[in-house]
Amino acid sequence: MTLTEPVIIGALSPSRAGDFMTCPLLYRFRVIDRLPEKPSQAAVRGTVVHAVLERLYDLPAPRRSVAAALELLEPQWERLLAEEPAFGEMFADDAEQVTWLGQARAMLERYFTLEDPTRLEPAERELYVEAVLAGGLMLRGYIDRLDVAPTGEVRVVDYKTGSAPGPDFEAKALFQMKFYALVLWRLRGSIPRLLQLVYLGGGGEVLRYAPDEADLVATERKVQALWTAIERALESGEWRSRPSRLCDWCDHKELCPEFGGTPPPVPARQPGDTVRSRRRSATDEL
Repeated sequence: MTLTEPVIIGALSPSRAGDFMTCPLLYRFRVIDRLPEKPSQAAVRGTVVHAVLERLYDLPAPRRSVAAALELLEPQWERLLAEEPAFGEMFADDAEQVTWLGQARAMLERYFTLEDPTRLEPAERELYVEAVLAGGLMLRGYIDRLDVAPTGEVRVVDYKTGSAPGPDFEAKALFQMKFYALVLWRLRGSIPRLLQLVYLGGGGEVLRYAPDEADLVATERKVQALWTAIERALESGEWRSRPSRLCDWCDHKELCPEFGGTPPPVPARQPGDTVRSRRRSATDEL
């Protein structure tokens, strides 16, 4: 490390920032305790669909068809299953797995109603980005797709395998994209022209947003404030639970005080605990 490089005090990704905003205790269970979680069908399906869309763009433009995408689906599922055999235990029987794959096929077919991949040549796919803010906080994450126009304008694209949010929840959905835009701005010195969320669930929808400098300055303040709150919880050992409808899908209800549980003792924090793996997994935000 040279004298000009900042000391990294910790790291945040959009998904982990989202965890803390959703429930500080969930953040603790995932980041500090690193408690295991069962794979969910929705998350793993999202990972498989993302893998297919990434590899679709390996094909020459004229060959990027619905049929080509569907041909990639089962090989990508088999590859993922070979890497994580536990994913096979998500299904009660073969029929349930067939239904699950059918849902993934429907999402891939819907993608072609939202974009024409024969007219796109992404500059980057599954791009890992990181930037260190002035105070030493590292922001990092994976961008599904980066498009660059001949004139240099950048479009950040993220695929979502859920349904598009209602108007009241769009700001939360856009936080992840503004997070990526902030990282790219700090890395490259220019603000992306457009942020685009492609929703493959439900009826399919594309949400677009053009950020400006004020947006990204506000996002930087927000993530700095989040990190301050995380550091406060680390120092005090107090990780508050925040009940919501998402509790129904939480793997840690038995340990949560809201449901009569007792969290385990907080493990000793080691240097670099919040700066770990760069490998994207099925539990990362999709």
